[in-house]
Amino acid sequence: MDGTRAMYRSLECFILVLLLFNRVICTMSVSSHWNWKLLLNNTGVVAMHMAVTHHNNVVIFDQTGAGPSHYRLHRCKTRGSGSSCYAHSVEYDVLKNKVRALHLPSDTWCSSGSFLSNGSLLQTGGNGSGARRIRYYRPCTNSRCDWMELKKQLSIRRWYASSLYLPQENGVIVVGGQQAFSYEFVPNLGSSEQYNLPFLRHTYEKKSKGNNLYPFLHLLTDGHLFIFANRDSILLDYNRSKVVKKFPRMPGNGGRSYPSTGSSVILPLDYNDNFTKVEVMVCGGAAHGAYGAARRGKYLRALRSCGRMVITGEHHRWHMENMPGPRLMGDMLILPTGNILIINGAKRGCAGWNSASYPALEPYLYRPEHPSGRRFQVLRATKIARLYHSSAILLPDGRILVAGGNPNNRYISHGVAHPTELRLQALVPDYMSNRLDHLRPENVSVTYPQRIDGVALGDTFSVSFWLGAELGNLTVVVYAPPFTTHSLSMNQRMVRLECLSSVMGGPGLVAATVVAPPSIYVTPPGYYMLTVLNDGIPSRSSWIRIM
Repeated sequence: MDGTRAMYRSLECFILVLLLFNRVICTMSVSSHWNWKLLLNNTGVVAMHMAVTHHNNVVIFDQTGAGPSHYRLHRCKTRGSGSSCYAHSVEYDVLKNKVRALHLPSDTWCSSGSFLSNGSLLQTGGNGSGARRIRYYRPCTNSRCDWMELKKQLSIRRWYASSLYLPQENGVIVVGGQQAFSYEFVPNLGSSEQYNLPFLRHTYEKKSKGNNLYPFLHLLTDGHLFIFANRDSILLDYNRSKVVKKFPRMPGNGGRSYPSTGSSVILPLDYNDNFTKVEVMVCGGAAHGAYGAARRGKYLRALRSCGRMVITGEHHRWHMENMPGPRLMGDMLILPTGNILIINGAKRGCAGWNSASYPALEPYLYRPEHPSGRRFQVLRATKIARLYHSSAILLPDGRILVAGGNPNNRYISHGVAHPTELRLQALVPDYMSNRLDHLRPENVSVTYPQRIDGVALGDTFSVSFWLGAELGNLTVVVYAPPFTTHSLSMNQRMVRLECLSSVMGGPGLVAATVVAPPSIYVTPPGYYMLTVLNDGIPSRSSWIRIM
């Protein structure tokens, strides 16, 4: 009898070990299919700022005050090697894998940006000559588009400010900046040019260079504005210049805003709850006192914690969990699957010139729908450090474009711990693997029933695609591409749309009827990347304009 029991115990142990081994192997097989690809050895310009346009070109730009870049202009009227003979902005052609120079008329150092409804990038602030400047970049297909600057300026200097597109006004709100405890609108919408925001004074830490710069901004589906700075957050009715709610302080002894520099996203909005639930997530940051310690050459361990909080409804509480490791200056991107990618940054220190160490080389994948404790996955590491002034964006083809990194106050190629980084990479997710092509929707196209240039809010429209396998669980999402800088993905937004029906036509052809969201505050008018997912496997995205 005892021998039988021992045999069963041994068998149970063997099965348990086998299950655990299988789980590890499955986890490793998923992460091992994330691959890094080197695209260019030299973009010429550090990607302090980056954004993808609806013409599949990526705008990359740096500050103008860092001296000569590594992209020397062919036609230069200035003798010698002055910085005016070098580009500080380039446009990257995704299909051709080439860059061309753009002209920046003023300094964009630590500025902000937002896409407007017509696809133009409205860019505000900076330092020095650019501190009050307003710029436009309207993408085109003929390689002739370039930066334009308005004569009208911001009301005050906006350095390290954040911006967010306001759909009702078809303009942006610009919030904060160094010693700027206010916000304003572009174009100006009222008699007063700027509006006092005491919240920014209350969150200011003098000995930490503010710790409330580049505040996180998110637009709720009721039109109110969520503002997070340092560890605190409010809900602002910007039309009345009134704070309508104060949220609980985020737990943890450290800061989340520049120069502590954590990152934040809104989790995907969903038609299943009529887009009424809005949940934010904030990850990483720097330890208390990290800025002062870095000035003394000591780099404190970054924060590991992430917090999620539903900011709609009446009851609010931060739900905390830990990343696999500490991280600051990381970028958070929403993937077509609804998962969150956390990439770039460092494990110690804070943001600023030579203020961080120990690059965070391993991206993390966060799966919001998984049980707590099983949401994070460590992905394959890169060999390229992406520290201060690096950025990342999601491309329509499903890859993540990663660029930049320069903890030095000028372009330095050697002789320092972390040289200026000009290599351009793509992280290719496992869901883009060729082994899944038989499940992938291909040749996605959109047909508008009433408009030739876009779909109106609340309208139904047709999405057709080819599928080489049986149709599984069908999901359609739209994604607002962000303007990224300093670990902020300004205006980033993903929305799951309602699919009324899907019909198989000819061999492999599928036509789906999809409903556009009902409100400008769910999907602010503009260009979106539309993606079809079949049993969780995403297509390459097609551009759609929501009017």
